[in-house]
Amino acid sequence: MKLDILVFGAHPDDAELGAGGTIAKEVSRGKKVGIVDLTRGELGTRGNAEIRDKEAAKAAEILGVAVRENMEFADGFFVNDKEHQLEIIKIIRKYKPGIVLCNAIDDRHIDHGRGSQLVSNACFLSGLIKIDTKMDGDDVWQEAWRPKVVYHFIQWKNLEPDFVVDVSGFIDKKTEAILAYSSQFYDPKSDEPETPISSKNFIDSVIYRARDLGRLTGVEHAEGFTAERFVAVDNFDNLI
Repeated sequence: MKLDILVFGAHPDDAELGAGGTIAKEVSRGKKVGIVDLTRGELGTRGNAEIRDKEAAKAAEILGVAVRENMEFADGFFVNDKEHQLEIIKIIRKYKPGIVLCNAIDDRHIDHGRGSQLVSNACFLSGLIKIDTKMDGDDVWQEAWRPKVVYHFIQWKNLEPDFVVDVSGFIDKKTEAILAYSSQFYDPKSDEPETPISSKNFIDSVIYRARDLGRLTGVEHAEGFTAERFVAVDNFDNLI
């Protein structure tokens, strides 16, 4: 299956928090979108890996993505090395996305910036024909493939975006997908330990950020992204 957009997140729920509105919007436009989680989030204070697997599947269904996979890298301990890069390269060559979205380049959680760099490096290396890869259990050599662009969503830190995507009309879908992770986010009935993301204020802040970025750009809600290089458009209308 060839995907138009492939979204990588270090943990289940990263994609929803950073780009849930954009994912829902692109799916509504008929684009094929996939999500790849690097870890199962097994070190999270609340819940466990099995619970988060189920929550991720529910969130994927809500967003309507074509596929969701988990690399099962070690939460908190995966590194940006050849072994991990090759595994990401296999996924990129498998789905051949034109656009890759991934974690914030700098963030509170150490996995976010590290995952961001890992995916970015793998996207470049995936285009080199002298790197040979096969999917596990497959005898067919994969073709080299490099996404056209890599963009990074924004997470905990208020990074300044290089551009925003108008997600007006999709903020409710984004919120529904986030709250599918009931073990992680605000639940007044939960007796789990409190974390920086389990408060009502955190969920409110996600919605407020989208509303504020929308205010700044003349729409109802927006999501911000940073770009690794200049973004080219074919006419001024595409900047609106």
